[in-house]
Parts: sequence; C-alpha cells; structure tokens
Amino acid sequence: MTEVRPTVLLLDTVHPSLSGLLEQQGWKIEPAYELSPDEVLQRFPGAKGLVIRSRFSLKREFFAQAIGLDFVARVGAGMENIDVEAAAELGIRCLHAPEGNQDAVAEHTMGMLLGLLNHLPRADREVRQGIWKREANRGTELHGKTIGIIGYGNMGSAFAQRLAGFGVRVLVHDTALKTEFPPHDYRTSASLAHIQKQADVVSLHINYTQENYHYVNSNWLKAFEKPIYLINTARGKVLDTRALLTSIQEGKVLGAGLDVLEFESLSFETLNPSAADVIKQLMKEDRVLLTPHIAGWSHESNEKMAVVLANKIGTVKYSLGKR
Repeated sequence: MTEVRPTVLLLDTVHPSLSGLLEQQGWKIEPAYELSPDEVLQRFPGAKGLVIRSRFSLKREFFAQAIGLDFVARVGAGMENIDVEAAAELGIRCLHAPEGNQDAVAEHTMGMLLGLLNHLPRADREVRQGIWKREANRGTELHGKTIGIIGYGNMGSAFAQRLAGFGVRVLVHDTALKTEFPPHDYRTSASLAHIQKQADVVSLHINYTQENYHYVNSNWLKAFEKPIYLINTARGKVLDTRALLTSIQEGKVLGAGLDVLEFESLSFETLNPSAADVIKQLMKEDRVLLTPHIAGWSHESNEKMAVVLANKIGTVKYSLGKR
C-alpha cells in the first residue's frame, strides 16, 4: 500500500534546511513560489500546511476555502499578512519564528544606535571625500544614558540583553501584554509616561496591528521631556514618518535609525513610489540612518528560522481528511 504523505506548500523561498527537516518528519514538500492564493486553492485543495514569508496576504476568505489546511507557518516574526483570528476560528494553527531572528534584530539595533551616536555613516562619507572633521563628528557615549524599549517580546528582550554591558539604565514598556516585569539587573518595567520623562534613546519592538498604526506620532514625540534618539526595527507603519521629520527639524529627535519604513510594499521588497516626496526628505536628512528592512535578515537567522519553524511544525497534529 502506497504511503500517503501530507503536503506542505512553500509559497516563498526559504532556507533549504527547512525542506529537509520537514521531509524527515514525513511531510511532502511542494514548491509553490509563483502561485496566487486562488491558484493554491485550485491546484492543492488538500494541502495540510503552508509556509510563507510576505509575498501576499492570507485572508478569511482564503482560509474558509482551504478545507484541508491544518497550519500556516510564517518565516519571520510579524503576522500582519495573515488573518490569525480567522484561522484560529477555523482550527488552523498559525506559527512563526521570532526566536530565529531575535539575535539579528538585537545586533542590528545596537549597530544603528552606536552608528547614530558616533556619526559613523557621516564621518565615513566625509573621509572618503577627503573631508577631515573631528569636532563636527564628536560622538556621544552610550554609558549613563536611559534607554526606553517599547515592546518586550523576543526582539525587545534580546536588545535589552545586548545593552547590559554598556552601563545604561533600561526601561521596558510592553504595549501588548500591559504588564510589569520582575526587576532584573539590566532592565526595569516602566510606564510609557515614565519613559517619556526619562529616556535618552527609544527603540521600537512592537508588532504592527491596526491599533498600532502610527503609534509613534506627533503627540507621542512631543511628550518626551528630553530630545531623544529613536530606533525602529519593528514595522514601518507604527511610526508616522512626517511627524518624525518634523520632530527632527524641531530638535525633539536628535537622530533616527530606521530599518523599516511605512512606505514598504506588502512583500517588503520595494517602496511605494507615491511616497517619493517623504522618502526624498528622509534621504536628505543627515540625522537619519536607513537600512532596507534587513535587521532580522542575517545569514544565521535565515537558517535559525527554518529550524525553529520545523520544530514547531513537528508538533502539528494532522489528519488526511478535510477539516
């Protein structure tokens, strides 16, 4: 009798180790890199699992028709392109892998912060142009500063750990959990108001939801008592870019490190050309350090996320029938 293996579709390219690990667990792997959601339903109506990055959204209508589906696994941390609530109502498990890229995000965040404080990008450009300015590029030490971390999941906690050896005070506020954390050597739970009173640096590590759209806005920035450095390695839409530019011009924000922009496409692969005016302003602003959504995109994290997801998929209970 021929063994029937449950099918998992790869909707995006992933680290090759994921396919090998899933095959060892007994899954049949089918590449579906070019298929649309409708084509997935038509060609693989009995698929038990989907693996996706951010190529397209999976909405309630899709899940209602995917009658054989048991799980969706996202290679990454954020789940905004998946209707998690609809999936849960239909008994479909939603998996993701923030444990796999938390180290990459934490290190990138630290790099952006140190780069801003010490004018590294600007100084490098100037020296390459034959400009030797020492006083204008005098740096600011991290030691003794107060760092506010907004969002204390995998990414925020990993960044706090990296800060432990820098002689800073770390204040943590989690918007999702709305809870306090036990005191620790390198961080203290704090209200947003307390962070806005004390912080010299703020780093964003919150998920994007409709409720968090422009979480950082003009009023939010004006509430800080001291000028701050702002880092965003979370999601672009949690920050109002125009409000940030105004705050930089007014001196409320001394510098910003942005790995993500609110003008990114769903896949994070391109920028929306309709926002060209604001993007041009960002490009001209010497106090803004920009990277193309790569904080969690290290060589190591690519494989780590594959292993994390494989382990989670290995716990999924499936049947060969319809849901």
